[in-house]
Amino acid sequence: MSAGFVGVVVSDPSLQGQFTQVELRSLKAKFLSLKRDSGHVTTKNLPGMMKKLRGLNEVVSEEEIAAFLSDSYPDNDQEIEFESFLREYLNLQAKVSAKVGGGGAGGGGGKTSSSFLKSSTTTLLHNLNQAEKSSYVAHINTYLRDDPFLKKYLPIDPAGNQLFDLIRDGVLLCKLINVAVPGTIDERAINKKRVLNPWERNENHTLCLNSAKAIGCTVVNIGTQDLVEGRPHLVLGLISQIIKIQLLADLNLKKTPQLVELFDDSKDIDEVLSLSPEKMLLRWMNHHLKKAGYKKTVNNFSSDVKDGEAYAYLLKALAPEHSPETTLDTKDPDERAKMVLEQAEKLDCKRYLTPKDITEGSANLNLAFVAQIFQHRNGLTSDTKQVTLTQTATRDDVLLSREERAFRMWINSLGVDSYVNSVFEDVRNGWVLLEVLDKVSPGSVNWKLASKPPIKLPFRKLENCNQVVKIGKELKFSLVNLAGNDIVQGNKKLIVALLWQLMRFNILQLLNKLRFHPQGSQGKEITDADILNWANSKVKASGRTSQMESFKDKSLSNGLFFLELLSAVQPRVVNWKVVTKGEADEDKKLNATYIISVARKLGCSVFLLPEDIIEVNQKMILTLTASIMYWSLQKQPQSQSEMPEQSEPSSLTSDAASDIASEDGASTTAPSESEEVNSLSDGMSNLTTDDATSNAPSTENGNGVAGS
Repeated sequence: MSAGFVGVVVSDPSLQGQFTQVELRSLKAKFLSLKRDSGHVTTKNLPGMMKKLRGLNEVVSEEEIAAFLSDSYPDNDQEIEFESFLREYLNLQAKVSAKVGGGGAGGGGGKTSSSFLKSSTTTLLHNLNQAEKSSYVAHINTYLRDDPFLKKYLPIDPAGNQLFDLIRDGVLLCKLINVAVPGTIDERAINKKRVLNPWERNENHTLCLNSAKAIGCTVVNIGTQDLVEGRPHLVLGLISQIIKIQLLADLNLKKTPQLVELFDDSKDIDEVLSLSPEKMLLRWMNHHLKKAGYKKTVNNFSSDVKDGEAYAYLLKALAPEHSPETTLDTKDPDERAKMVLEQAEKLDCKRYLTPKDITEGSANLNLAFVAQIFQHRNGLTSDTKQVTLTQTATRDDVLLSREERAFRMWINSLGVDSYVNSVFEDVRNGWVLLEVLDKVSPGSVNWKLASKPPIKLPFRKLENCNQVVKIGKELKFSLVNLAGNDIVQGNKKLIVALLWQLMRFNILQLLNKLRFHPQGSQGKEITDADILNWANSKVKASGRTSQMESFKDKSLSNGLFFLELLSAVQPRVVNWKVVTKGEADEDKKLNATYIISVARKLGCSVFLLPEDIIEVNQKMILTLTASIMYWSLQKQPQSQSEMPEQSEPSSLTSDAASDIASEDGASTTAPSESEEVNSLSDGMSNLTTDDATSNAPSTENGNGVAGS
């Protein structure tokens, strides 16, 4: 591919990551041909073309496609834009795939994840579930009723469209994210005027989606325009994920060490720590059911709880004072479900569901109900003598934990089929890493040689991990000390070193796709030093004097350089009245929190924490700077002056990269500069996001999609 080649670029990176360039060019050609023939593309003429597409051909009729599209576009004459067509194609593919039980598109096969996040993110449930909507509205009314800004709009009436109208300015979802994971969004970054202009509204949605990604939501198929329009099925899908993250927040050993009593001593502690919140909740429920004499095992929150018996036994075990024998004696499931909810009410559990939701097996609502019972009365021993799991964390452990979180959120943002709950445990069979490699370097994985989970034979896991290492070396990663077996064994430092090179590769690839190629440069790759020089030149050009010497420059700790950089690329985005001097520790934290929210509001999808800025974590500082650079280059038609002078491979690329790698215990000579993201088309979710470009004047709008 020549240096000057430009493929089909979609404004939402995470959407672009779902297609190869070949697919995008083919789809764009078909779309434009239809537009030329018909004048414009609508739900009237699109089904005929979609029926012939891969994954839909001979599986779904034109009538079914038309019915599917009419949920999103009730007006038959409403014009459909190219990116909206791509989203609908993905959603329809997924729906068809789910119906026939096959995997999704793409080379990686269709591993389906049992995680509630993955299963509930299918933003394809176009048939609006009124029961779920009412339940989510009740949750919002309960938790946000005293919010100074929102209280004048609450309570929301669950019957009408008030929820979707209120979503349109972006404030409600930002506040809901902070209820789920306090401190995720700096409220100073939310635009909260009574009447917002289109740019301000778009910035709020960009901040919301990028923050949602950062707390673990999967939002690959949602854009800011969907939220501006208040599209019901997408809005409810996102709210559902946010509420579940809140309700399941304590279902881990760090938050609730007493959960250790659910496991026998033979269990590897890392395996226990890696359980998804949903699986931990099921294990907790079955633990109490067994003690109460219930003979069956509950494996899901739908068919296994429909008859209400499991709930009757659970409440008998946890709250015998509220559980009469008549509940178990009752033969009528409807009557039993009603009695169960009356007992739960006495435990102060808010009603997430009705008796009908139990008997119909509404998975989302039943999961929420059980999570609430856990929150109010978990029935675990309060004796914590045996619980010494996380008492003596060293500084290295804390840093590893933070980096694990950043890599986990990044991987989940890429739109891979697997959902990662614990990086160090979930990568050990090699499959997730192969999925990530396929996203950031399309075509690099030989899927014929890969084994898909569940993998029973240990040597199959080793084969997967050996292929990961082989591809890493082909991509010029420095993996001198890393063998496939280190991944299988869960060597945390070496896994972090590999993941860092993957993430850096992803970022640099993105920048290489966008950069201006001056004549005579022969398409030299962007280096770490170029990113550093670009940031310094942007700040200097804005008339400010701050500079950073390297990505580990301790002066960055006060946050002022990054606020000046953000202001340089978009003057409107920083409110200097709320910025501190960054001298005291508390002031540094305020600035760092504000930087992350402002970057997300702009459109950068970043996964660092305030501590990473305060402590000047070299890796995360590089990703933050590169993300801002990517946003700036993407938004502004590039001139040669926008790109820094091309640096020599310089101290920064080789030295900084090897510095960073050696921190992780891998002798990682600089991962070659081609490193961090192999494709606008396949990796993008990590840096910026969304189709914001389509809905506000280009000079001011934030380009975001997802995730904090």
